Amino acid sequence: MTSTLQNLEEQYDASILREIQAALNGLKFGSVEITVHNGQVVQIERKEKFRPHAQSNTSS
Repeated sequence: MTSTLQNLEEQYDASILREIQAALNGLKFGSVEITVHNGQVVQIERKEKFRPHAQSNTSS
């Protein structure tokens, strides 16, 4: 029984890590917030920042 419980915990941990990796994938500017409640990850939030390039006004 113990090995079955340990296997489930390992699968859960691997799943959480995949979700965190997916949230980080492709993120250039921003943050990933992980919310933990009673020792368990309950929410992963991704906030992405977009910074438009300033257009230069080069009229003579």
